[in-house]
Amino acid sequence: MLDATVLVIEPSDANAQLAETLLRFLEIEPVRVRNLAELRADATVVEREWLAVMIARPTAEAAGVELVDFVRSMPRPMPIICLGNGGAPHCAADATDLNWLTLDQPIRQRCLSAVLEEAAAFRAGRETGKAGHRYRPGGRSRVMAAVNRLIEQVAPFDTNVLILGESGTGKEMAARHIHELSGRKDRPFVPVNCGAIPADLLESELFGHEKGAFTGALTARVGRFEYAEGGTLFLDEIGDMSLQMQVKLLRVLQERSFERVGSNRTIHCNVRIIAATHRNLEEAIVAGRFREDLFYRLNVFPLQMPPLRDRLDDLPVLIDNLLDAQAQGGARRIRLDSSAVRRLAGCRWPGNVRELSNLLERLAILYPGQMVGAQDLPDRYRGSVTAEVAEAIDLQSLYDAPRGDQASSCDEDLPSGGIDLKDHLSAIELGLIRKALKEADGTVAEAARLLHMRRTTLVEKLRKYQLSA
Repeated sequence: MLDATVLVIEPSDANAQLAETLLRFLEIEPVRVRNLAELRADATVVEREWLAVMIARPTAEAAGVELVDFVRSMPRPMPIICLGNGGAPHCAADATDLNWLTLDQPIRQRCLSAVLEEAAAFRAGRETGKAGHRYRPGGRSRVMAAVNRLIEQVAPFDTNVLILGESGTGKEMAARHIHELSGRKDRPFVPVNCGAIPADLLESELFGHEKGAFTGALTARVGRFEYAEGGTLFLDEIGDMSLQMQVKLLRVLQERSFERVGSNRTIHCNVRIIAATHRNLEEAIVAGRFREDLFYRLNVFPLQMPPLRDRLDDLPVLIDNLLDAQAQGGARRIRLDSSAVRRLAGCRWPGNVRELSNLLERLAILYPGQMVGAQDLPDRYRGSVTAEVAEAIDLQSLYDAPRGDQASSCDEDLPSGGIDLKDHLSAIELGLIRKALKEADGTVAEAARLLHMRRTTLVEKLRKYQLSA
């Protein structure tokens, strides 16, 4: 499977032997150590390409924190397979950015195989993202082409970026795209929603704290700045940060160093800052809610994300991308006819792309696998369509013609201008893979059997086409 190895951290010889035997039977090479301390003594660990780490379910909070810190310190964070009954460990609740998988004991071959398939799909998705296209803001309009051009220009530099725009316009996706195109792409991308974390906890969240620094600090905790070392820290909703925290953030940006809460030890950091907000920061400065000096520190390279109503000619592409993402997530793919899309083009979209995504998810639940027309839309989305909008958006060819994965054209005449055979065959292959995954309920091994190919070959193709099981 992807010619990768699984790291087994297990103190019990009997449990380790069972895990290693089953892994080798599944053509996976295990590497076993007894504990994290033994692992850290091996300097070659960070150089290895791991499919996953398999470890006994941490029962103590300190052990869980140590495990999370170790996985986050790896250049390419890997899925964590927790052995033991009872589901995900407690530490998973504080580390939702990691990929947690659970495996009951005693280990059964079928269950282990399914978990490894999930780990392989996770890794394939990460490596696909390295190409810089996984998070590319969608759309072919002139305004989005300009945005993507700016992203490509600023990405190679460590310049601070301030992303502005209404809620739901894709600010975090733009930030991730900048990260994936930068020289920091192999290091962590760490998002923090400054508006969702209480002001009195945000300092600990960003900078970490020492044991006993305040009531409830039972163990030391690493902050987001340390997690993002060498990578990118995305400060979302920066306009909601308190003035007190703005002062502390400004100091870090100026000095590139900080202290954990309850410590006087200075920690130097190498982190790129990308901030985002839907608020007007210049108005907030006048009102005394945002520091002017911090604004100029963050606003080195401003990037304005346009609202959906200003780029309605991107609607067909966005709908297609969102429906593909839903199908990859296991939903039965719906299709929208031209009348439905023309109605959607007449809406104002106050919630922007996020609102569009929510609508499509609702339609997929109501009309699974069906063609959706204008009459099937909720009342609020049956807006009037102006002649100008209808003329500007070429929907007929996109939504009434068969998709590439639905066409079978061996008996059709060649187009007058010829055909790109490689692209055509890739479209057919992609369509068959999607159908096999649907028939197999997303199980890669079963889909590979239906396609008469090796499981490892299919996983490679999932990576090639940016699909997930």
